[in-house]
Amino acid sequence: MTDDSRVGVIFDMDGVLIDSARPHFQSWAQLAEECGGSVTQDQFAATFGRQNRDIVPVLFGKVSETRMHELADRKEEIYRDLVRDAPPIVDGACELVRSLHAAGVLLAVGSSGPRPNIDLVLDAMGAKELISVIVSGDDVTRGKPDPQVFSLACGRLGISSNRCVVVEDAPAGVTAAHAAGIAAVAVLIHHPADAFEEVEGVVQSLSDLSVEKLVSLAVQ
Repeated sequence: MTDDSRVGVIFDMDGVLIDSARPHFQSWAQLAEECGGSVTQDQFAATFGRQNRDIVPVLFGKVSETRMHELADRKEEIYRDLVRDAPPIVDGACELVRSLHAAGVLLAVGSSGPRPNIDLVLDAMGAKELISVIVSGDDVTRGKPDPQVFSLACGRLGISSNRCVVVEDAPAGVTAAHAAGIAAVAVLIHHPADAFEEVEGVVQSLSDLSVEKLVSLAVQ
């Protein structure tokens, strides 16, 4: 049963709440070095935002399921070590999350990343108690642009897709939101505006978003 008296906002994590491209690249590069290989910036850019189960074969070739999980787990261990002391939280992220929560908006995170990464960021933001639902890469079997992550988040929030809005930084994420029947706002951290062919809103940074703007987009 859904609650059509409230609205929800679903945040992607990487590139939205945390500017994590550099440490993610560094962690893949360190992993490749440990394995006797290398990863270029272009290779990384072509895979950023996808699930590790999709990235590992691209960067390391075909491996067994067990080896894929070993490589993915080691990569994320390296990543968390890199950002643990000073996660690069995006300007305006903490303020926006607190303002939305204070206004009674239901909040979720829908990310391709593993749950420990999400917990680390939300702890650093002091926002874990403000987020009602977390859907991580551990909860889904299909990565963006498949809508699974956002459909799950919306369902767990208990609201209809037309009472929700997704905040994303990647075209694949916007496509996933639309496939789930959810409006989307693109934050231009890593992609230019013309990379988003269809999107309900575009902003340069989270500081440009307000409670009123997001609520208006969520109510379709």
